[in-house]
Amino acid sequence: MHSNILVDIALCIITATVFAFIAKWLRQPLLLGYVLAGVVIGSTQGFGWIAGPEEIETISELGLILLLFMIGLEIDLKKLRKSGAGVIGAGVGQFVICTGLGLGFAPLLGFHFGPGRFEPLYLAIGVALSSTMIVVKLLYDKFELDTLPGRVTLSILVFQDIWAILFLAVQPNLQDPSPVVLVVSLAKGAGLVAFAMLASRYILPLLFQSIAKLPELMLIGALAWCFAVSMIAAWLGLSREMGALIAGVSISTFPYSLDVIAKVISLRDFFITLFFVTLGAKVPRPTVDIVLLALAGSGFLIVSRFLSVTPILYFMKYGNRASFLPALNLAQISEFSLVISALGVGLGHIDDRLLSVVLFMLVITSVLSTYWIMYSHSIFLVLNPWMKRLGMRDLGEETAEDAETPHKPIVFLGFARTASALLHELISHDDALEEQISVVDFNPQVKKELDRRGIHCVYGDIGHADTLHHAGIHHAKVLISTIPDSLLKGTSNERLLRQLNQMAPEACVIVTSETLAEASEMYQEGAGFVLVPRLMGAQELRDAVIAALKGELEDMRRAAAVALETRSEVLP
Repeated sequence: MHSNILVDIALCIITATVFAFIAKWLRQPLLLGYVLAGVVIGSTQGFGWIAGPEEIETISELGLILLLFMIGLEIDLKKLRKSGAGVIGAGVGQFVICTGLGLGFAPLLGFHFGPGRFEPLYLAIGVALSSTMIVVKLLYDKFELDTLPGRVTLSILVFQDIWAILFLAVQPNLQDPSPVVLVVSLAKGAGLVAFAMLASRYILPLLFQSIAKLPELMLIGALAWCFAVSMIAAWLGLSREMGALIAGVSISTFPYSLDVIAKVISLRDFFITLFFVTLGAKVPRPTVDIVLLALAGSGFLIVSRFLSVTPILYFMKYGNRASFLPALNLAQISEFSLVISALGVGLGHIDDRLLSVVLFMLVITSVLSTYWIMYSHSIFLVLNPWMKRLGMRDLGEETAEDAETPHKPIVFLGFARTASALLHELISHDDALEEQISVVDFNPQVKKELDRRGIHCVYGDIGHADTLHHAGIHHAKVLISTIPDSLLKGTSNERLLRQLNQMAPEACVIVTSETLAEASEMYQEGAGFVLVPRLMGAQELRDAVIAALKGELEDMRRAAAVALETRSEVLP
């Protein structure tokens, strides 16, 4: 047992590192390792190496402030304004529906409102939020951040952060929930947002521009802004954490925001580690009751995601796949829920029992998320027939029915950015080719845009032989797959090549490879041509480098900029 705060911090960091390595080896979120480290070294149910975690809570709160500052920095309001109606509807509807369902479900678990007690509200808010850290990490590892389900998932997460800001604005005044007090709290929050946004438009750009070339001042300036808004929030009777979140949002669109994120992230990681370790140190010994409540809450959370996200996206014509996967991606509780619950304990709104339930729900859903996001496509293929039995007709079924698929000589198998660029080049070369092209893909936005342009599109998964047969590939002269294996679902370019050679032996098959050895093998397998993106990109870049050495790059640069302005691709 130690009284030196430096020794306590050292023990927290060392133990957290050990358990973080174990979590990484088990392919689990590092957050779980930090919490477990706190359990082990705490006095509640561990070895008691740190007698009083409250001694370092003030320092660990810095991690919480920096975490919310970073979340704010990553909220791009400009992109949010450009979101489609389906994403906006899902972002608003998901939180409202999940919170409503949570308020109805909480009493079944024994959580009720009482004098100064708000367990049902905290549980409902907690289960309505999903983990940004876990989802982004897993989707990044799968190269799915830029897919349609990935973009929808990230947009809903941004909306959840905004809902969290609103709750943080009224949280300190829940003890006096009169309409006047709540309206005043929201007004204070709105005033703080307005102040931060006005400062970010008229004052901060001049400040950051003057220090942009001084890395030390850039870091200190960003932190000064974070803590200044936090202090103003506290002065207004709002939470410091809310102020940090607003401070981050207000400068998220600055050209310097990425530099600020890069500099703050190390500080954030250090202090947030302390926060979760001390949180784990305070977790009471789990009882059968708490574990059962966490299991029931986790099951409810998963069901609530599919009741809130999937119907909205489906009725907005996103198709079965893009309606199902975001709900699956979001089916875990957020670290933000832990933060809100921890603040609620400090305010006396809830007790440690509910905090423990939320913590164990985080453990359960985080572990499960690791696997169901990893195998999301396979899970969808298993459940999609059941979705159809419930009456959810997919986009391809709604438009194709018994209509005969026209035979096109050029068929794109999968349609991402490379295919979008190639389509533009083909039509620019000869606009008559537009009538000779067909596309097979399961991105509903791609289908909608191609339909608008009058280009034939078959909605379906190219990994299925039935889809390929329905697309009429056996009549094609050229079959093109520009999707790398890292993005293909349920198949690979090599497997696709063999399948296409059997189904359309007379067609020229063009496939994509990310390695030279694999490209050589595909040529031996009979590929008509193998696209190796890095080689073709390097050839164009070579010309730019040589032109730069000769001092002739300006003409090439000007031509490239003009060409970008005049392109009209399906996926810009």
